[in-house]
Amino acid sequence: MLLVTGGAGFIGSNVVASLNEAGCADVAVSDVLGSDDKWRNLARRQIADFVPPTELRQWLEGRKLEAVIHLGAISSTTARDGDAVMENNFRLSLRLLDWCAATRTPFIYASSAATYGDGGEGYCDDWAAGALKRLRPMNLYGWSKQLFDLAVVERARRGDKLPPQWAGLKFFNVFGPNEYHKGEMMSLVAKRFDDAKSGKPIRLFKSHRAGIADGEQKRDFIYVDDAIAVVRWLVETPAVSGIFNVGTGVARSFRDLMHAMFAALGRPPAIEYIDMPAAIRESYQYFTQADAANLRRAGYNADFTPLETAVKHYVDCYLDRADRYR
Repeated sequence: MLLVTGGAGFIGSNVVASLNEAGCADVAVSDVLGSDDKWRNLARRQIADFVPPTELRQWLEGRKLEAVIHLGAISSTTARDGDAVMENNFRLSLRLLDWCAATRTPFIYASSAATYGDGGEGYCDDWAAGALKRLRPMNLYGWSKQLFDLAVVERARRGDKLPPQWAGLKFFNVFGPNEYHKGEMMSLVAKRFDDAKSGKPIRLFKSHRAGIADGEQKRDFIYVDDAIAVVRWLVETPAVSGIFNVGTGVARSFRDLMHAMFAALGRPPAIEYIDMPAAIRESYQYFTQADAANLRRAGYNADFTPLETAVKHYVDCYLDRADRYR
């Protein structure tokens, strides 16, 4: 049996789907469904158990698992409740790390590209303690993820007991099916698709930085299938440990992203540019791009889906259908 925490969420439910599609139904999910439609992310899936996070410690007692894939977290970059974020993102992660170390269970967890802050230190996933300490996350979520990365690396440095495999994944801008419960944290494709299909123009921020055109702010957009492929590769490659960027290594603009969406709809792009709110202009990131060399050195050699191909698949197979769920 595998345990996927956050298994009803965006990336987690896609991990569960991928495992099911590979013939594995012996999967336990730990998550909070709430009162919205998050449950639909698992509606087509077969799972062996569903465990509320508050019951996870008791559930784990005496149990043997093939691996723990820890994706559960408060993932909003605008989260303000520091105590809740620390309990969910840091202390729960430490408890799972301890359990996996004691039971010799592989442990794969979600870190985040938010640990890089404004990118002033670059986007290299050097997991030496000194390199991690130089990073300056810009929000509570990113800070909580950095704290856990540092805790794991410090244990490795001291030679303390760790799981036989431990791997932290710094996901960049992942998009794809089952992200619909995320509200404002959804990808721009999911948020703007209905407007584009109905003929409304899409609004993007103007650039307020010299030398960068409107809509040319760039991100490393990675399709969820590619992110899941990295997770699955690690599960199947237990000799690999470390902290790895999960991004394509190619930054593309928001304008590129919207052009790809309109092309998938067979329509000419209709984009309007609006002023960026003054409150976020100074802290707004104009560029993120994963350095994927560490992952490649570890042996991961699969290609990443080109942006236009990924967006078309998302539109054709999910967004432009009555049932958008995987």
